[in-house]
Amino acid sequence: MRPLKLTIRAFGPYATETAIDFSPFGRSGLFLISGDTGAGKTTVFDAISFALFGQPSGQNREPSMMRSKYAAPSTSTEVLLCFEHRGLIYHIRRNPEYERPSLRGDGTTTQRAEAELTLPGGQLITKNRDVNNAIQDLLGIDHNQFAQIAMIAQGDFMKLLVADTEDRMRIFRQIFATDRYNRLQDLLKRKYSE
Repeated sequence: MRPLKLTIRAFGPYATETAIDFSPFGRSGLFLISGDTGAGKTTVFDAISFALFGQPSGQNREPSMMRSKYAAPSTSTEVLLCFEHRGLIYHIRRNPEYERPSLRGDGTTTQRAEAELTLPGGQLITKNRDVNNAIQDLLGIDHNQFAQIAMIAQGDFMKLLVADTEDRMRIFRQIFATDRYNRLQDLLKRKYSE
């Protein structure tokens, strides 16, 4: 998965719309996001993770915390991510649940969390659960694995390094699709025992 463009609106410390175009950074898909403390680096990780999985990148943050406290009440909170995976382009849009002004009358109402995934052929997948399942099937990893290996935030690389052997094996098996080799190994062991 290689991000192409990330657009965030009223998300984290970003009160208005902010877009990051990753396409000029090359095709390797390896990026270093650096800046001063408080500059919003973690929010970029959170936005990509939220777009894909409906969860921020860190375990100490909840989706309900993603609405910018600096945003105008009428500004909608959402994340749009355009990414390439295996040569195909995907578009995903998500918003967290948050309070917004009522469209009719005074007061506020709850804006429900929503997700939309547009596949390369134009097919649209909606509903959070369906989008989550489609992303996990597409990438072959879940949110926790993604946070451990694809987006390594400050100090989180240690989590992969110090993960127990079983966890690391499970992560790498899923990433590199080596299950068929495990099945072959088990079959050979059985045949040998026979």
